[in-house]
Amino acid sequence: MNPAQIILEQLGGNKFIAMTGCKNFLHDDHGYTLIMDLPPNKSNARKLRIHLNGNDCYDMLFFYLSGKALTITRVAEYPDVFDDMLKGIFTHVTGLDTHL
Repeated sequence: MNPAQIILEQLGGNKFIAMTGCKNFLHDDHGYTLIMDLPPNKSNARKLRIHLNGNDCYDMLFFYLSGKALTITRVAEYPDVFDDMLKGIFTHVTGLDTHL
């Protein structure tokens, strides 16, 4: 399993996908970054990037792209997140539950 697959499993795997409606999952060549499209939510973020950093923690960036030049507009950013905090931060920012 590469780190991107582990990130998705830590979020809840297929149950997370079914509960939230996230889709279009991408990862970088080494698998240290997971990017996904978000459904409409309270923060208006349309994408989420989760990156495994050098501290063995995650950096979460909620954002959307705007304009013809596809400018990144940051909605919320959380550095150095532990794996057990991923679901809580996701729900706090988006308002979407990750599990029943």
